[in-house]
Amino acid sequence: MAHKVTLIPGDGIGPEVVGAVVRVLEATGVKFEWESFAAGAEAYEKFHEYIPHELTESLERTKVGLKGPVTTPIGGGFPSINVALRKKFELFCNFRPIYNLPGIPTRYPGVDLIIVRENTESLYAGIEHEVVPGVVESLKIITEKASTRIARWAFEYARREKRKKVHAIHKANIMKLSDGLFLRCSRAVAKEYPEITYGEHIVDNTCMQLVMNPYQYDLLVMENLYGDIISDLCSAFVGGLGLVPGANLGHECAIFEAVHGSAPDIAGKNIANPTAVLQSSILMMRHLGEIEAADRMRAGLDEVYRRKKDKLTKDVGGSGTTSEFADAVMEAMHQVPASASAS
Repeated sequence: MAHKVTLIPGDGIGPEVVGAVVRVLEATGVKFEWESFAAGAEAYEKFHEYIPHELTESLERTKVGLKGPVTTPIGGGFPSINVALRKKFELFCNFRPIYNLPGIPTRYPGVDLIIVRENTESLYAGIEHEVVPGVVESLKIITEKASTRIARWAFEYARREKRKKVHAIHKANIMKLSDGLFLRCSRAVAKEYPEITYGEHIVDNTCMQLVMNPYQYDLLVMENLYGDIISDLCSAFVGGLGLVPGANLGHECAIFEAVHGSAPDIAGKNIANPTAVLQSSILMMRHLGEIEAADRMRAGLDEVYRRKKDKLTKDVGGSGTTSEFADAVMEAMHQVPASASAS
């Protein structure tokens, strides 16, 4: 039986990296039925909608999406497609695992962090308006429901995956009501998981502590805006945004996406690195229950980074193209046992 998946190739390098990853996914032998749709500026040109109605209908049917980067205009233009989809489908959890790939030199080898970010509210929700000319007000909404829900998701994941520590990240020393509510909810949930060590760190101190010693953390749970910033910071420990996966998870639907930008300056040149989308697709495969195929994909990816340096793209020291990298992963995942994966 084929998995029905909504495909959003995106723009810029999106269609290239997503196309490469679709080839890898299909090479696993798992069957897919892809429903492909444009979003953002390209969709508006064709349908006069930034998120076409057909795309949302598809996600309502399939419950699973794989998404490439979509350009978000800065300081004007249409709102973020990512934020709109998260709100529409109540994708309350942004899940970003941070770990090193073999052969990529970094300041911090052996990093293994989980960032769990509340995805639906806080300042990042973009609720703002102009009060009078020259005065803009942005609203930070924090609710007991959303804070409890994300804290429980984080602790359930920690228990299931045998994680030892959960830190709630906040700014409750200044925002005593909003972040204070987030902390109270986190503390209440933490009491239900006595086997897991619970801690709290102020967000600015967390950034300093991470840069000094990321190994002191295990799983970090936080509200939306802090999660956006800290997850990007943590990606630098393992090589940058081009290497890390992202998942937006709800009770009914999930969208897996690259967390990097659309890089229009290199679009169409077949040189973009598809690793982030590939890593996200591995999370998607686990979500779909295709564990053996996910393990083979991860083993193949690790093997290319470990022993096929010439097949890597230029941004990580290789000389390969997007297509050649995908071909190398496909070849490797049929040669290396899934148990060879670092995970």
